[in-house]
Amino acid sequence: MKKLSVIALFAAVATIVSCSDVKRKPGTIYMPDMAYSRAYETYADHSNLTEKGINYTAMPVAGTIARGEEMPFHIAKDQPGDTTNYYASRAVKNPYDSLSAADLVEAERLYQINCGICHGKKLDGNGPLWKNGDGPYPSAPKNLIADPIVSVMPDGQMFYSVTYGKNLMGSYASQLSRKQRWMVIRFIKDKQKEAKAGAAAPAPAAK
Repeated sequence: MKKLSVIALFAAVATIVSCSDVKRKPGTIYMPDMAYSRAYETYADHSNLTEKGINYTAMPVAGTIARGEEMPFHIAKDQPGDTTNYYASRAVKNPYDSLSAADLVEAERLYQINCGICHGKKLDGNGPLWKNGDGPYPSAPKNLIADPIVSVMPDGQMFYSVTYGKNLMGSYASQLSRKQRWMVIRFIKDKQKEAKAGAAAPAPAAK
């Protein structure tokens, strides 16, 4: 009976202690910054965080890829006067063999916003900046349908041009993600195929 009383007493003490609101601090924390992360105000100036002993950077970890992002383009930009990588990019395949109906609409929208002003709504090189020679642009942009070079340019080489810029066309890497660039190129290639199929179709018989 005495043993049961002692056990009951210990159980009661343990219950009371465990339910108390006494704040306890561990003796040692191995990584305090991990245990107690420091609050950081959104959009606050963090230029002096290093001085405060806080190691923080807003940049993603090197080598990481965001969810849904395409793999990085592995071909670097050529040095001035060199075209080695430009021609090597011809071997790079477009990861999108086809586009869904929704992606096709989005690709056309992206084309009209970013490319149509120069290359034209119909991809004929007659955008608002050229306007049959009446626009402010001094030279006609490439006709993506009829130009003998661009109309047969491989997807990878076109991606290289859009990514790094080519001649008078600047880079669109900051305006379009890798996926969006590939989608726009797929849209252009589909339009080129449609134009070639239309040109190869036999003319209707005269009545």
